Amino acid sequence: MSYQVLARKWRPRTFRELVGQEPIVRALTNALDRQRLHHAFLFTGTRGVGKTTLARIFAKSLNCETGISSTPCGECSACREIDDGRFVDLLEVDAASRTKVEDTRDLLENVQYAPSRGRFKVYLIDEVHMLSAHSFNALLKTLEEPPPHVKFLLATTDPQKLPVTILSRCLQFGLRRLPAAMIAAYLAKVLAAEGIPSDEAALRLLARAGDGSMRDALSLLDQAIAFGAGRVEQAEVATMLGVIDRRWAVSLLEMLASHDAPALLGHVAQLDESAPDYATVLADLLSLLQQVALFQVAPSAAAGDGIADAEDLARLAGSLSPEDVQLFYQIALLGRRDLALAPDPRGGFEMALLRMLCFRPAILEHEEGAQAVAPHLPAPPAFAPAPVSTAAEPVTAPSAPPPPAVTSLPALEAAGPDSGWSELVEQLALGGMAKQLALNCVLVAREGNHFCLALDAAHAQMRNKTSEERLRAALEQQLGAPANIRFQVGNLPAATPAEQRLQHQNERRQAAAERIDQDPRVREMQEVFGAEIKGVQPLDDFEG
Repeated sequence: MSYQVLARKWRPRTFRELVGQEPIVRALTNALDRQRLHHAFLFTGTRGVGKTTLARIFAKSLNCETGISSTPCGECSACREIDDGRFVDLLEVDAASRTKVEDTRDLLENVQYAPSRGRFKVYLIDEVHMLSAHSFNALLKTLEEPPPHVKFLLATTDPQKLPVTILSRCLQFGLRRLPAAMIAAYLAKVLAAEGIPSDEAALRLLARAGDGSMRDALSLLDQAIAFGAGRVEQAEVATMLGVIDRRWAVSLLEMLASHDAPALLGHVAQLDESAPDYATVLADLLSLLQQVALFQVAPSAAAGDGIADAEDLARLAGSLSPEDVQLFYQIALLGRRDLALAPDPRGGFEMALLRMLCFRPAILEHEEGAQAVAPHLPAPPAFAPAPVSTAAEPVTAPSAPPPPAVTSLPALEAAGPDSGWSELVEQLALGGMAKQLALNCVLVAREGNHFCLALDAAHAQMRNKTSEERLRAALEQQLGAPANIRFQVGNLPAATPAEQRLQHQNERRQAAAERIDQDPRVREMQEVFGAEIKGVQPLDDFEG
């Protein structure tokens, strides 16, 4: 007798044997047991999750000689013939190879005739989304009002390509991708029944490689049995699949956490000797980063079948900030997407790791910039008119060099509302966010080219590293000497240049409105024509 592959040998023959589709099985068994049977069913889902298998079990339940039920006997001639694929009243059609409208019309010619052997004539159309538009039109009327002895079972991996007219006439059941743990458990059951020794780690590798498809996992299991000469062990399966030890991801992340670029690149060189799939290595790194992120938030949630154990997770979670973990995850995700565009897979992988070393979250860059500027700024003035946010206070870095121009700076002198800050801002070569930042600040104190500016909390989002640097550069260009800026965030002691400008515009509009009201010609038009003044705008407001 010829060998039968495991995917066919272990294909479920009853609803109870079907793995991982409990909601759909429950709906179908209730419909069968209560005799509430629709005339058209649509099964959707990725490859290898049981769409065709489910349709065949349903056809067997409809035509079992013991009667319609969710538990076909499996022994009668109808059940055996359906299992063997030779039941005359089960018409299986591969829509991918019969897309023409003529094929569909030929298929539907005999719909009106009663079944030859069974209780129902069942049309099982696989990959139904491959039918042409004319074929769908030919199918539509029959699908809407079929004879009582006909049932349509449609299966597809891409339901979005089906016309809504077809979808609206079917009961739709979406089969889910199977979890890796569920696939591994089923593979262990199959190997135990076949009497083939295996280890759990090898089955986990096969389950992950199956990518949610039980059929793909069973096909890989067949290959692993042949590769391992009747044994399924981790080393052989890893070699067959071309995967590396997932502990490499732990080592790579440890070197990223320690910012050791030479060791990191040396590690990649050792990794390259085994000719790995770098997309898989990035996927392992992504899984590890997810575990670390979960451990940082909720350590109990990170437990389970992962790359690292609890000790590794605790060490990595302590050496990496949550911001770094999130940034590394995003860089690895984009690197995996762009890996196919790289001239060399190893080069693309190395660039993804180097981006993790070079980039830091924006908030950290801002804090580092604040620390770098802080040594050039004097202490806050004691006369500050309002309390300021502690987050905006400069941070003194002891190791930073002293200011180049001033060795000892006295306390800043207070600056009043008429300190000339508005006039100075108008003279600066600024635009965009930096100009708006300057217009919404008040000069609190100034000593030479050292400025202390107060910024209202409502406009704090305008302050960032780029806008601060542009404002400082504009001040240095205007003054012809190095300048330093310190910000306070809080209540303002006076009106900002932006507020002064707005107040001035309002005053001019009010004056213009009063002049219009007093104009005799305007009054004459109001009296003669009943004219109304809708609004007044000074002409120079439109300039520019």
